[in-house]
Amino acid sequence: MALLLTACGSGGDDSSSDKIAGADTGATHSVSPSASASADGIDRPEIKLPDDMKMVFEGRQSGDATKDAVLSDNARAVSTVWQAMAYGDLKKSGMGFYYTGTALTGVYDYAKGNIAKNISWAGTLRYYNRRVTVFDKTSAALTYCVDESKADLKDRKSGKRQGTKTSSDSYVYYNAGVKKDKTGVWQTWDLSEDRGSQKCQP
Repeated sequence: MALLLTACGSGGDDSSSDKIAGADTGATHSVSPSASASADGIDRPEIKLPDDMKMVFEGRQSGDATKDAVLSDNARAVSTVWQAMAYGDLKKSGMGFYYTGTALTGVYDYAKGNIAKNISWAGTLRYYNRRVTVFDKTSAALTYCVDESKADLKDRKSGKRQGTKTSSDSYVYYNAGVKKDKTGVWQTWDLSEDRGSQKCQP
């Protein structure tokens, strides 16, 4: 059985994002800010994951400043979803800082559903084949693969891990639409996934 850590949303309707806790963006948001602004001067939400929840992001540096910024915010974005699941806290997860539109609706509903079932994960997720296409100063697309073969589902309350078998479904292809907001954050607004994609098989 594959890990099945799917978290996605698609489409272009932004109407439901204003109903989501923690979805405020800009200078005021419901997430605790980090102790100091990051190197780019943006005051970002703090992200802390449990010691048993590890992520490896390959290809962090492309040599292009815009692409590197997109890659960095993508890494932060997915971390906020796992932070929500790890601690069972949607409001302080930071998802509303890095996601917007239907992508925010998708990841929020995904995290909310797993929190209700006390589902989290432990182990290592590997993010690879990360490629950015820049359209203009404020819009881009990002595709990447995720290897879930080294991670197991975990009961958030008991801490018990459910062993998972590696299969073709352990490898997932993601396609994300991102746009730069007024504060300079590359937010994911559209997200789709293809579990078991041939593009990601080892």
